[in-house]
Amino acid sequence: MKVVVTGLRGFPNIQGGVETHCEELYPRLAKLGCEVTVVRRKGFVQENPPLAEYRGVKFKDIQSPRITGLEAALHTFASILYAKRVRADILHIHAIGPAINVPIAKLLGLKVVVTHHGPDYDREKWGFLARNIIKMGEYFTAKLADRIIAISTVITGILEKKYKRTKNVSLIYNGVTILPGSTSTNYIEKLGLKPNKYILAVGRFVEEKRFDKLIEAYVKANCTDYSLVLAGDADYETSYSYYLKNFAEENQVTLTGIVKGEKLYQLYNNAALFVLPSSHEGLPITLLEAMSYKRKVLASDIPANLAVGLPENVYFKLDDQKDFIKRLNERLNDPSLTAEYDLTSYNWDHIAEEVLGVYLSLTNPQRRHTES
Repeated sequence: MKVVVTGLRGFPNIQGGVETHCEELYPRLAKLGCEVTVVRRKGFVQENPPLAEYRGVKFKDIQSPRITGLEAALHTFASILYAKRVRADILHIHAIGPAINVPIAKLLGLKVVVTHHGPDYDREKWGFLARNIIKMGEYFTAKLADRIIAISTVITGILEKKYKRTKNVSLIYNGVTILPGSTSTNYIEKLGLKPNKYILAVGRFVEEKRFDKLIEAYVKANCTDYSLVLAGDADYETSYSYYLKNFAEENQVTLTGIVKGEKLYQLYNNAALFVLPSSHEGLPITLLEAMSYKRKVLASDIPANLAVGLPENVYFKLDDQKDFIKRLNERLNDPSLTAEYDLTSYNWDHIAEEVLGVYLSLTNPQRRHTES
């Protein structure tokens, strides 16, 4: 089965929830017998020379224009032409912005799967044009995609309530890779950090992650026994990312840049508290990662975070800074160093088998596939 994947920036070593999702999923599908080609955005590719293959997954790198709001859609259009040229059995589009191209893919006779990672039109960074492109992408997904994968119950609810789409919609969660925690502390020591004496947040430097609100809460909470660490960066510099970095430096916040592998393991494994203050998420992989390291966590009470099903005291009210500060102090004053979580629903091997089932329901009509 020949599968062409688009909508993401690419992987490996490219930050982003969709990118992490695909980096875990597609090598597993390759092991299950799929011939997978991921179409990457050339401007984000880090390797020199670029990789042709990674863990059984082939890469096709295509240039994408750096036009905010249009980059993903234009790159996906080029990816669709490539998928048609190589006679793909399945075109798998990730995220609803790129899915504005679904009508073109259908006109070209391609079988289309779309993974809906969340209502991206709610992200604070988008202007009028980009926001409406993304909304149109969701509409085309609901009306024209052969199969839809929703990564949370929040998204299945959106599809049902807004578009009456329940047929051929599969609820398949994001996953988390449970890795052995790093026993080394050399990286955090190099940053001037002490184990269990810092608060950690991980993600892109974009408005909806609300890292500026985290810095404000950290300063006002006066938790001077703890450092604050932001692990991540902007894909490319914006006025917000420039402001955030300056604001962080003014308040002695540790900025690590983009980190992966051993460095990220150490940051997770030695954090006193992981905080996710976002105003928008699909299903938050960074939160699941922190849970896999048995870290204490604190998250905003947006639907995607609530869907993880954590205790009430783990959440703070999104637009209530006083509640944020109160919960932050409560979590830091909790004497427990670790926490226990049930992550059985987020197993990547099981997720890969479920996605393969979606593919087979398209390429083998006799195969029955369970719908949500």
